[in-house]
Formats: sequence, structure tokens, C-alpha cells
Amino acid sequence: MTHHPASRPLAAYGWDEAAADAFAPYESEGLIPARIARVDRGSCLALTDTGPVRATTARLAGADRAAGRTADLTRLPCTGDWAALEPGAHPAVRALLPRRTAFLRSASSKRSVGQVIAANVDHAVIAVSLAATRAADTEPARLERMLSLAWSSGAQPLVVLTKADLVDDPAVLDHLLADTAEVAPGTAVLAVSAATGAGVPQLAAALATGTSVLLGASGAGKSTLANTLLGAAAQQVHAVRDADGKGRHTTVTRDLLPLPGGGVLIDTPGLRGVGLWEADDGLGQVFAEIEELAERCRFHDCTHEAEPGCAVVAALENGDLHPRRLESYRKLQRENARIAARTDLRLQAERRREWKRRDAADREGRARKGRG
Repeated sequence: MTHHPASRPLAAYGWDEAAADAFAPYESEGLIPARIARVDRGSCLALTDTGPVRATTARLAGADRAAGRTADLTRLPCTGDWAALEPGAHPAVRALLPRRTAFLRSASSKRSVGQVIAANVDHAVIAVSLAATRAADTEPARLERMLSLAWSSGAQPLVVLTKADLVDDPAVLDHLLADTAEVAPGTAVLAVSAATGAGVPQLAAALATGTSVLLGASGAGKSTLANTLLGAAAQQVHAVRDADGKGRHTTVTRDLLPLPGGGVLIDTPGLRGVGLWEADDGLGQVFAEIEELAERCRFHDCTHEAEPGCAVVAALENGDLHPRRLESYRKLQRENARIAARTDLRLQAERRREWKRRDAADREGRARKGRG
């Protein structure tokens, strides 16, 4: 039975015409649409038109193993995915619908595999705490890393400076906003206080359409901010340590929650490590001024070290480019290239294993034919 997208209960979780079109091929098979709210080992909490169900994801997890491939974490379900479910007493995820956007990071510094943090996200909200003096410089290098991943995901980044009530001097707060804006070109920056409500209406308005994901380090105030936006204590909150302004991990799963003013929110656990993954486009956006300077260099393969006619070095010397920005750009470019190279090597190794497996199967088939 076909429903108008806006008439389905799933509309509260972002169901729209695009999702309906993507699901159409599965409707004739008797499958039902669902949005994944939370993922656990081997199963997920899936939201359907008739309510939440616990569904197994074993079939998707076993697809790579059956094909003789190393498990690809990016093909596994994550919070925000739209899925086609087999209904019944034991629901199962049959397929994931194509993702419009996906926020990825490197799953490990030692393995060349990616991990999807959230899918089908429209706004990537990066929370930075102003709770401690030494945290109030917004940790520009970490923020640049997070912004690179956010831009690469296809979502629109938004930087939120949380716990703004702890910065007493308005001039200092304005200075922090300006400094953050320099690190985040093309990105809106808001100062918000869950304690006083300052900035919350503006943030709620920005997130009133589409799906948003809250990202940041532990102690950044994400869960408190989520509760403020939701108008309820949906997420558990622990106090931040007075000694260093750092928090303990409170959110331990990714949850998908409808906002009262419209839109859907995904809260995430604090991210200790944020390794780059396929972040070329994001790096170009975050360091747009360096990329623009590089286009003016005399040599197209300029390394921006000591070549004659280097526009980047000239900008450094005359003070138009901060040395920290260039250092951060170089570091992230090297990391991104290193992960891409390791990924290529892994894929080549997998292809060789697949060729050997097929060759062995062919030889076995010919041997059986000869014996017959």
C-alpha cells in the first residue's frame, strides 16, 4: 500500500519523497521501511510506522565474509540509515537504502578501514566546550580535523561553543567567536548556554529541518545540549571534572531523537580519536585560503617549502597566512594521503586473495570433471 510521505508516522523521523523513491523497489517484496535509531552487536533498534522493533543485522554482516572479503564497516548499518526490513516475529534488515550523506572517520590508526558515525545527516553540529580556560581556545587543530570530516560527509557543518555562561566577559566571548570563525570558513558559529538558554532558540531554528548529528569530545556538553533541545532528560548527563574541565563519557550509544520544533537529532558518544577518511573535499573547504594561494604558485606541483614563486610561502612571510594554519594543513594532508595509500594496498591484497580463491575453485572444478 502506497502512502504519501508526509502521512506516514515515519515522517517524524525524516521520511520524505526521496526515501520513498529509494524504498519503492522493496515494497513489492513485502518488506517494510524503517530508520535505524541505534546499532548494537548483531542487531539494531529500527523505527517503523507501527513502532520500534529489534531487528537482526546478521545477513548484512555476513555478506563480506560470504564473498571472501575483509569486513567493510562502511557497509554495515549505522544510526540514521534507512532500511528495508523483513517483518514478522524475527525482523531482519534485508538491505540499506542508498545514503544521501555519511559522516565517516578512520576506525583505527593501525587498520585502513572506515567507520560510519551517522548517515543521512543534513547538519553536522560540532560542540566545543568553553568550560575551562585552557579549553577556551577551541582547540583549533582538532576543530579543523572535525570540520574536514563534516564537509566531506556532505552535511552542512555548524560549530557550537557550549557552556558560554562560564565566560563572564562578553568581549572575551566575542573574541572566541571571531577566532573560531577564522578556523571554520564558511561555517556558522554559535555560542550557546544550556544553563541560561542563551543561543538555544537560534540553534533550534537552525536544526528544525532535516537530520542533525551532535559531535565532539567527551565533556563538550553534547548530552546536556541534546536534553535542552529535546525539552526532556533523554540523555544521561555526568558532571565535568572541576580539575581539568574534562567530562566522563555519558552517551555510550548513538540515538536518533525527534526534536519538538521539527527535525531529528542524533547524539553520539564523545569522540576520543577522529582519524581522517576520504577527506580531500573537506580539507579543501576548511583550508580554502591555502588552496587558493596554491593555485597562484609558479609550479603546479609546488610543495610550499622553498620553491621560487611560491604564493603560500610569500603569504607566510608577509603575515597574510598564519604558520599554525599551514602546519595543520600539511599534517592533515599527510595523514589523509597515508590512509588512502594503505587503503589501496588493502584492496589490492583482497583482490589477490579473491583471484587465488577463484583459481583454486577453477582447478578443483577441472579436477572433478576429469575424474568424472
